[in-house]
Order: sequence, then structure tokens, then C-alpha cells
Amino acid sequence: MIRFLMRKLLYGFLILMGINLLTFVLFFKLNTPDDMARMQLGGKRITAPAIEQWKAERGYDRALFYDEKSSGTQSLTNTLFFDTTLHLMSFNFGRSDSGRDITTEIAKRAIPSLALALPSFIIGMSCAIALALMLAFFRGTYLDFWGTLICVVIMSISSLFFIVAGQFIIAKTLQWLPVSGYSGQGDAWRFLIMPIAISVMSGLGNHVRFNRTVFLEEIDKDYVRTARAKGLSEVRVLFVHVLKNALIPIISSSVAIIPLLFMGSLIVESFFAIPGLGSYLIEAIGSQDFAIVRSMVFVGSFLYIAGLILTDLCYAWADPRIRLQ
Repeated sequence: MIRFLMRKLLYGFLILMGINLLTFVLFFKLNTPDDMARMQLGGKRITAPAIEQWKAERGYDRALFYDEKSSGTQSLTNTLFFDTTLHLMSFNFGRSDSGRDITTEIAKRAIPSLALALPSFIIGMSCAIALALMLAFFRGTYLDFWGTLICVVIMSISSLFFIVAGQFIIAKTLQWLPVSGYSGQGDAWRFLIMPIAISVMSGLGNHVRFNRTVFLEEIDKDYVRTARAKGLSEVRVLFVHVLKNALIPIISSSVAIIPLLFMGSLIVESFFAIPGLGSYLIEAIGSQDFAIVRSMVFVGSFLYIAGLILTDLCYAWADPRIRLQ
């Protein structure tokens, strides 16, 4: 187990370094430090001394990868890439190009993102598993046919439609809930009910169909027929044996959702004006704030890799036959 974890951690570290390098190269391929300075300073009439001062205050006046003015290892360490990478690996995100502390902003915005993403994940997965089990139980019937058809229809509809329709019907017409916004007080639930419901609804069709397929594959296996031959009821076979053995592919499909629990939903947070990490990243991309983009990409990659390692550990819990070497 220890060797397995060490190997996974080593792979994860190399992947993080590669993603950080790729993000750095792509960003500075599209934007030079001079372009970033002009955007942050606010116009084309900015003087050259003002640009140089802005770059010096944020460290953008240094070499990107290799410093020809230095000698030895300092030619690599006295660079912008090495300095930013070292700070990222220590989770010291520093300040944004606009001067605000990134770590403080991430900590503050993580709460609204979790308040939106965590209930959406739990409710969505619970509903998807329950509905998929019901369709598998009534397989071959009209309930299974119409349930599968509704799932396909939901999958065919863009999440933007659910957002616009929800805002128009529930907020504008019926005026049950606010159209957008967020409050950190006790009435925060009023701003989160509709985004959570829309997040669950928009992803329900895909998850139900996937889980139903997994359950139907397990139902035809030998151990299920053996359980039925022993006199176990269909409900017990489905909820005890089939569900347990189907957890591995279900866990695998959930890995991609794990970073969203912290990173937030880019579309939902933007449309509902929720000050989470998703909208924070969108704002940073719009303003070409490299410090924020780099930090958010690093956090998302770190969470995804952590999710992959956690998934491998869950495999051993879900199926005792799996042994981690």
C-alpha cells in the first residue's frame, strides 16, 4: 500500500509540474508582460516607465525560463518560472496582478462554491443511483422505456436552457426565488435552491443512463443468478449484491466531479452571480490576470489528481478482490 501511494504521489507531482509548465508557456505565448501591464494600467497612453515599474513590482521584469545575466544554477533559479513554481508547490499563491491576496480570495470564495457544488453532487448522485436502480428493477417495462427516453431528452437539452427557463419561470413569473445574487447570511438558501436544482436536473439524464447500464450489466452475471437461485428477493439482489459490485464504475465516473466541489461551476456561478471560485476564474481570464489563472489551474489539477488517488483507494474498499501492490 505504501509503495502504491508513493508511486501515485510521484506520478501526481510530475503531472502537476507538466501542467504548470504548459499553463506558463501558453499564457506567455499569448500575452507578453508588457501587454498585461497595459491592460492592468488601463489604456494605450501608458508610458514606458509606468510599464517597467508595474512589471518590477510583480516580478515580470525577470527572465521567463533562463537568465543569461546569471551564472550556474542561478541562471535557472533566478527566473519567473522557477519562482512561481516554487510558491505554487508550497501553496503560497501570492498576490494577483491587481494587487489582491489570492489565498484570501480562494478561501473566501470556496464557501459559496462548496455550498452550491456539494449539495448538487450529493443530491444528484443519490437521485441518479435511485432512479437507475428503479429502471433496472422494472427493466423491459413501459416505465423503463419512458424513463430512458426522458433521460435522453434531458441529455439533449443544454444546461443554459434550464438556467434561462428556471430564472424566467421561477424567479420572474412566479417570483418564488431571486433571479441571481448571493448572501452569506442565514437566507443564503434562497439564492442556492434554484442553482442546485438546475445543476441536478441538467446532469441527471447522463448519470441515470450510465448507472442503469452498469446495473443491467451486473444483473446478467453468474453471481446474481446464484443469488436468485438461493431464494433471495429481486429487491435484495438488486440493492445488496448488484449495487455493491457496481460501485467501481460509478466511483470512476464521479472522479471528474470532485474538483468541481471546490472549483465551482463556471456556467452556473456566472449566470446566478454567485461569488465562487468558478466566477473568480472567469473574471481572471477576462482580465488576463496570470497570477490567478495559474493558481486556479494548479488547485484544480491538484484536486483532480487527489481524486484519482482517492478513487484507487475506494476500489479496494468497494471490491475486496482488488489488492493494491
